[in-house]
Amino acid sequence: MGKPKTNDLLSIPTEVGTATRRAAVPTQSGLEMIAAHNNQQTMETRTHVWGQSRRVAAEAIGTGLLLAAVVGSALMAEQLAAGNTALALLANSIATAGALIALITTFLPISGAHFNPALTLAEAWNGRMEWREVPGYITAQILGGIAGVVVANVMFGHSAVAIADHERSGFAQLFGEVVATFGLLAVIFGTARKGPERLPMVVGMYILAAYWFTASSAFANPALSIARIFTETNAGIRPADALAFVLAQLVGGALAVLLFRWFGKK
Repeated sequence: MGKPKTNDLLSIPTEVGTATRRAAVPTQSGLEMIAAHNNQQTMETRTHVWGQSRRVAAEAIGTGLLLAAVVGSALMAEQLAAGNTALALLANSIATAGALIALITTFLPISGAHFNPALTLAEAWNGRMEWREVPGYITAQILGGIAGVVVANVMFGHSAVAIADHERSGFAQLFGEVVATFGLLAVIFGTARKGPERLPMVVGMYILAAYWFTASSAFANPALSIARIFTETNAGIRPADALAFVLAQLVGGALAVLLFRWFGKK
């Protein structure tokens, strides 16, 4: 008796009695297997698309609320501090830190609560998210941030959209952004090794401190820098200065990635 032959399409042995023949078409069970496999692939694709949509929405909403808190608290502090800039900065920094703690706690299980293109790029560079998800995240962060600034402007009776003329230039400011962003990502990478449940408080406390120890008041976030172009208040930043801030922040983020890659070497 010869060795059973297999179906060229499905590689399934087919036998009739003691004789073996080559199947001309897939068996019914084979067709069912193909259909089940195709259905599974379709469901996985839909699940990925819907899952990514939820993550992108979470990034947009979270970044928008963060910017509303940053700009809104700056405007409120300006109104109430009666010219005391130190008191205004204290109020602004506390409100921002509190918002970060709440928002990261809320959105961390959904999208990772990046709210920051520098962090998103770093996560992709480190292989912790797919590069194909990066454009959606960054777009959501920037557009969400701009929406948050518009909300803050309207809440405090300012023009919904206006181009900032607040100057934030010079080496000291840019170096401050390199330091602030480097420190932020270093804190995130280091804390994540101990457990993500610690991230909200640690990130909030770091930004509270960085408001005070950096010359730039720690923007540390390209989406925040771009969004704050669209307010004419003291919370704003001129477009030319914002571009320089973004470049400095990306440098700081890259340095943090390189440092923790070195730390991770055996």
